[in-house]
Formats: sequence, C-alpha cells, structure tokens
Amino acid sequence: MGRIYALANQKGGVGKTTTAVNLGAYLADAGKRVLLVDVDPQGNATSSLGVDKSALSRSMYDVLIGAEPAANVVMLTARLGLDLLPSTPHLAGAEVEMVELTGREMRLRRALDAVRARYDYVLIDTPPSLGMLTVNALTASDGVLIPVQCEYLPLEGLSQLLQTIELVRQNLNPGLTVRGLVMTMYDARTNLARQVVDEVRTHFASSVFRSIIPRSIRLGEAPSYGEPIISYSPESSGGRAYAALCQELLEEG
Repeated sequence: MGRIYALANQKGGVGKTTTAVNLGAYLADAGKRVLLVDVDPQGNATSSLGVDKSALSRSMYDVLIGAEPAANVVMLTARLGLDLLPSTPHLAGAEVEMVELTGREMRLRRALDAVRARYDYVLIDTPPSLGMLTVNALTASDGVLIPVQCEYLPLEGLSQLLQTIELVRQNLNPGLTVRGLVMTMYDARTNLARQVVDEVRTHFASSVFRSIIPRSIRLGEAPSYGEPIISYSPESSGGRAYAALCQELLEEG
C-alpha cells in the first residue's frame, strides 16, 4: 500500500507546491506510481502541471464536500505515472462547510483509503495555514514533509507546525511522523542561509534531508509553462536538487 506524505508549512512561499510537484515528477520518472493531491484552494499544484482549473467539472471540493469518490476525480497528467486530484478556487469554501459535517477531520483520509492501493506514493499539497484542510491532510498521511525556507522568519513558525502535528498525532492519527525537513530557496552567497541550515540541522539532526533545494530561476519559470523541472530544465541546479531529493526518499523509504 502506498505511502502518503503531506507537504505542510503554514507559511506561504516556502516551496511546498514546488516540492510536491517536482518530487512527484521525479518519483514517477523512477517508475513509481504517484498521486498528487492538491488541497490548496489556490490550485497552484494543479496549474503547475498544465491543467486549466477553470475547465474542470470536478475537483477536490466535490471529494471533500460532495462525497464524490476520489477515483472519479483523479486525472492523468502529461507525466506517465503521475496522476492528479486537482483543486479549484471552490475549495476555499470547504473550510467553512466542513465545520458542519460529521467526521470532518477524516474526510480526506476516507477518500484516499479507496485509491491509495493503486499508488506507491501519494503527495498532498496543503494550503499555507493550519486550518481544516491541512488537518485533513495530516490526518490522512503516514508522514509529513516540511519545506523550510532558508531564512530566519520561517523558523519562527516551525514550532507551531510541530505542535499541530503532535496534536493530530494524539487525537486523530497516532501513526503520523515527521518524515523530514526539506531546506528550500538556499542561496549559498549569504551567511544567513548557511546559518539557518546549520541551526535546523543542529536542532533536528537526522530529520533533515541532505539534499538542499537552491534558489533557481528555472524552478520559478517552470510552472508558467505547466511543466515540472524534470522536463523544463532537468540539468539546472533546481532539477539536480530535486533529483537528489527523490533518490534520498527512495533510498530511505
């Protein structure tokens, strides 16, 4: 049965979507069956794979609120082995609507239970908040991948995220683990970036992936072409970094 990982961090702009999309593409290229689940109402993971959100007749909103079977909403992407459960802006209302629903924290878990056996990896891209959508993602997951931007302010919110993960573990999902922290947007020219990496590795030791994702113009450009970095610019610094991160995840499970 496939492993389910949520990519979570309540701070926006730290590389959650970039990591979800590109890690998924490299895992698929390695022969793994991958499902990318977009539970961010912004739908950036969906558009990053070249999908027109405005043309979708069904999305994660229908799965979470309308109880539509996930299998009916899963769509193929241009990458062989990489499937998508897409998001649209309609999902923004789900946070409010789920408050009235029975078992609201478990809705994504139940939806994915029906399809996870088809995949080796399920990656969930979450919104930049610790609201109901993120709680659903954490409740549905075996582990959490935490992208951490190599700057000071993102470190401040890390403790709050870890507290939320612990609360979910205690109350909803006892098997939830922190699979690892991914250092992103690294600029080797700055002392601050090196200091942040050192501090995170000091405090979290073996929980930090060795692979570091650099700041990369190519990584920033790829979504506008609806492509992951593996097809847009695989030899760029960002492409090589995500290839290494994928290999690291495959080696360690």
